[in-house]
Amino acid sequence: MNDVRRSAAALEVRGLDVYYGHSHALQGVDLTLESGVFSVVGRNGMGKTTLCKAIMGLVGVSGGSIRVRGEDVTRRPPAQIARLGVGYVPQGRRLWRSLSVEEHLRLAGGMRSGAWTVERIYDTFPRLAERKDHGGGQLSGGEQQMLAISRALLTNPQLLIMDEPTEGLAPVIVAQVEEMLLRLGEDGDMSVLVIEQNIGVATAISRNVAIMVNGRINRIIDSARLAADRALQQRLLGVGLHAELEPDIELPASGPEAKPAPTPRRDGPIRIYISNPTLPTRWSQPVPIARIEAAARTLSTQVARLDETARRKREPVAAQTAGPPVVLVVGTLDTKGVELRYIRDIIAESGLRTRLVDVSTSGKHSSCDVSAQEIALNHGRGGSAVFGPDRGTAVTAMADAFVSWLRRQGNIAGVISAGGSGAASLVAPGMRTLPVGVPKLIISSVASGDVGPYVGPADITMMYSVTDVQGLNSISRAVLANGANALTGMVKARLDGRAAPARETSKLPPVGITMFGVTTPAVQKIAADLRDDFECLVFHATGVGGRSMEKLVESGQLAGVIDVTTTEVCDLLMGGVFPATEDRFGAIIRTRIPYVGSVGALDMVNFGAPDTIPERYRGRKFHVHNPQVTLMRTTVEENERMGRWIGERLNLMDGPVRFFVPEAGVSALDARGQPFWDPDADAALFRTLERTVRQTGNRQLIRMPKNINDPEFAAAIVGAFRTLFGRTGARRRLAR
Repeated sequence: MNDVRRSAAALEVRGLDVYYGHSHALQGVDLTLESGVFSVVGRNGMGKTTLCKAIMGLVGVSGGSIRVRGEDVTRRPPAQIARLGVGYVPQGRRLWRSLSVEEHLRLAGGMRSGAWTVERIYDTFPRLAERKDHGGGQLSGGEQQMLAISRALLTNPQLLIMDEPTEGLAPVIVAQVEEMLLRLGEDGDMSVLVIEQNIGVATAISRNVAIMVNGRINRIIDSARLAADRALQQRLLGVGLHAELEPDIELPASGPEAKPAPTPRRDGPIRIYISNPTLPTRWSQPVPIARIEAAARTLSTQVARLDETARRKREPVAAQTAGPPVVLVVGTLDTKGVELRYIRDIIAESGLRTRLVDVSTSGKHSSCDVSAQEIALNHGRGGSAVFGPDRGTAVTAMADAFVSWLRRQGNIAGVISAGGSGAASLVAPGMRTLPVGVPKLIISSVASGDVGPYVGPADITMMYSVTDVQGLNSISRAVLANGANALTGMVKARLDGRAAPARETSKLPPVGITMFGVTTPAVQKIAADLRDDFECLVFHATGVGGRSMEKLVESGQLAGVIDVTTTEVCDLLMGGVFPATEDRFGAIIRTRIPYVGSVGALDMVNFGAPDTIPERYRGRKFHVHNPQVTLMRTTVEENERMGRWIGERLNLMDGPVRFFVPEAGVSALDARGQPFWDPDADAALFRTLERTVRQTGNRQLIRMPKNINDPEFAAAIVGAFRTLFGRTGARRRLAR
């Protein structure tokens, strides 16, 4: 009987061991998937991706067995496993940026005949049909995930393995992926093993969920019970604060006879436990209950009851991890708890979901939705890197951990914080990673000064707190309430805008263009020629302008870049007031989107009023643009330096690149008869670029005997961009 059952199982893993060197990554994993959809959840580093790779034959197996439909596939090559009917959607999608959607699908089709064809893929994912001629690098994150899933479906697998299918996706795309997984499970054509960190998705798509801890399947639990119990999620996944931990808790088997878990009583003092007093490793054994009990502390019942009551008014705890959009109220609860809870309650009363997130570095425990300990575990070196004796180091580490945690949250509708300079520096880096348009507000005593270091290239709103954020009084209540209500209004307006059925918004592919006053004619001509087919977003090249453009590139919100004005490099290398960062061009390098660039305004370094110019530059050629802006002409040596710097970064770009050199001048001031006309300095720049740039079929340096503002030069840039983007005049719209 057992043999019959085993032969019918879609997947059966027994005693699986995998090592990376001396690290025991998988430790005797046992797992059976009979049919349908089955989820495996766990924190980072627990071995989930290794399990996927072991099943697919991508990593060596040291012990145990893997059977697919009764056939032993242990240690077989990946190609054989795929031909036996195992499909794989890897974490990170793994698409070819240079191949179109259609080419991806045609390559994947034909391995095994079955119900899934390219035509059915286009019916299932109409968005892919609209984008079938676009390269993998031109797709949004959601479109890339659709393509990765489609590529696996076209192999018509009996078993489909999906590693983090909703990672980094917008909430609306997460919902689409969840719906598709439910349909696959209902169709019965294939079985699906889903590796997920999103508890909401994992529990929605499968009846039972496996919890993976330190390379082992810790237990398998009914998904309804796991979804309904936030404390149970924290206890089993080993993060956060855990109240009323029962020794050696026994979970009832799932099934119709299983009784719902009793709701814990809150009548007496509440005990707070840390399930991992020492950060776990792959070699860790379960922590003895006696040790956890010894480390427990008692929480004031009054504070706990008030907080629990407020949470019940806002939202059932079960819905906190996923689902509808949520507003994060973030700060240092050890010192600003009263103020942050005041903000949280105002936002919650408006009907929005909220999560109170602690980023304190003191190590103290506070009642909240996401603890500082949970955030700290997202640091590359774990909590020990965050809760150290040096406050500056701890703040930096916690800010990094918060950034990592925030990047994995897929349902953020807005973020608000309140505090001093420390709190602002903790929260601002995370806010800057969120897409433009997501409301972000910081109420701080530092907001009346230079907020550039906090805001950076992001659309963060900063509000001056008037009094210090230290207790509630008539002034602080008014200011904090204004901030809370302002964020509520922004969030609701944005959500209402998304829900509007036919709002008139541009659906043209957005392209970023850099401009300075001395390159304005060129940019105006380029934008006018492209406006019928592209949405042209122009960025003022003042340092933060270039960073803002590249932030949109990094977040997938630009389809291409026309970097006419690279003058920020001058200020970076020569100490001007509008400098780029060392990561200028980095987003282009990483995303490989179509890039057309030029040397606009590399003839000038920007300074303030004349008396602010550094002493080392006295005696140079200057042009006073206005009383507050003085321009300095770059020399032959400086142009050679810039040519090398830019050329080296162009060599790192693997996407399509066309870089134009205007031999008759790089700005309006660098034209014959104008103040900065210097053919020798320009020639040094052009010569160095030619020597540095390694030209290929994909990366070309193009010289033209024109000034950068000549109409012919702008027309050449437009033609090159259209060619790179694959748009020969047909108007195609891009759904955002």
